[in-house]
Amino acid sequence: MDELFHFSFAGFVFGVGGAFILRYVLSGFFTVNQNERALKTSFGRAQRLSSTTLDNPMAEHLRPDERERYKYPQVRVIPPGGPYFKWPWERVYKVSVATETVNLAFDPEDANANRGGTMLDAVTKDQLNIGLVGQLRFRVSEQNLYAYVFAVKRPLVHVLGYFVSILRQKIASFEAPEAAALEASPAAAPLPGDLSRAAGVSINDLRKNLRLLNEAMDRDCVSSGARYGIILDASLITGIDPPAEVESALAAINTAHNQVGAEVSLAQASADQKLVQSKRAVEIETLNAQGEVEPLLQMSKQLETLKAQGGKGVLTAYVRNVKLSLFGRAKNALLEVK
Repeated sequence: MDELFHFSFAGFVFGVGGAFILRYVLSGFFTVNQNERALKTSFGRAQRLSSTTLDNPMAEHLRPDERERYKYPQVRVIPPGGPYFKWPWERVYKVSVATETVNLAFDPEDANANRGGTMLDAVTKDQLNIGLVGQLRFRVSEQNLYAYVFAVKRPLVHVLGYFVSILRQKIASFEAPEAAALEASPAAAPLPGDLSRAAGVSINDLRKNLRLLNEAMDRDCVSSGARYGIILDASLITGIDPPAEVESALAAINTAHNQVGAEVSLAQASADQKLVQSKRAVEIETLNAQGEVEPLLQMSKQLETLKAQGGKGVLTAYVRNVKLSLFGRAKNALLEVK
């Protein structure tokens, strides 16, 4: 009986030990893919380093009043590879650091929002409701995984809302470079009839300056890496659509501006051509005058040389010889009688 008891107890211990090894030891090994980074927590606390985000160059883009608010600890990042091991009381968080692209109108919380995720609504500075079409390209910051994993409950929802709010603010306050320069320097105002810098309605300014709008978004979102651990690689706004009721009016305005601009360009080209022709005519007449004056100047130099070599009598003899040559070619001669 005792032998049977000891055998059962030993089997129980062996079974429990085998289950522990299978459950916690063998399953404690893990790997990290090439497009992933990982961090590990022990009893819920991440393995931290001695520095914070304020020691990282990304913190330079934070305002002074934001530095303490977004002061996150730096954690030990597990690079791609493996196998790695974790104990049962440890937990591994894997994060994809690959660049992702989402529709500008995508709402992770409501698939029906923003016209079914196809167009984002915004309001311009002249209170015109417009629709935006484009993409946002972003990636998780490897230098601030703590903020992405622990600081924000739903980071994708939060950060997309952050990007969209900045974009709407830019749309509402956007001014074309020509209008801003004119406001700063009234002396730079265009002359009457000059439509080269005429400012249209705000939607026209936005359509003509999509590149500037995208660059402004990139600049204003440069602190997102330090704030939330997500870096905006690029905002690509590809289309701006006005409401249907004003589309025809905008088309008429643009057509009128294009026609007047074409007429002004033709007039300027004609005036420039006439100006070039006038300059060319002046150059030709100047050369002709120089051609007539040059022989006289050469003759003057020769006479000065003769005078210097032979005295005043040489000039008198030269004048007499010239008169004789003229008399020889003339048919009639009139002489003054004193």
